[in-house]
Amino acid sequence: MKPEKQHRYDVAYLKMAQEWAQLSYCKRRKVGALIVRDRMIISDGYNGTPSGFENFCEDEEGYTKWYVLHAEANAILKVAASTQSCTGATLYITMSPCQQCSKLIHQSGIKRVVYLNAYKDDSGLQFLEKAGVITKQISQLD
Repeated sequence: MKPEKQHRYDVAYLKMAQEWAQLSYCKRRKVGALIVRDRMIISDGYNGTPSGFENFCEDEEGYTKWYVLHAEANAILKVAASTQSCTGATLYITMSPCQQCSKLIHQSGIKRVVYLNAYKDDSGLQFLEKAGVITKQISQLD
């Protein structure tokens, strides 16, 4: 795909990930993710508590509860429960991945990560780059 056309798709999918983030019950930060393979969305996710838990992501002090699942983890887990595969796919996410999610991304076979905002700790991105996963930040969606 030509770079200009790829950029247009990247922006469109990131906008969709932003919309998906709004489904999160988390107050501190809402994060959305889409996994796309062969220009088809094969999964989606947003950050939140595991199935069957109350939809409160933060504790009394306002800190995120340790068991909250990140958007990319939820999207990868959905693929694992389906007949699809992440191999060669692109992950679109509104926040760059943390260390823990970066391991899942690499291990799932995702080959490209396009993100909107940079997380304060960039060690997850460094790991992905070392693992050969292409990372790209797009900070303007106009």
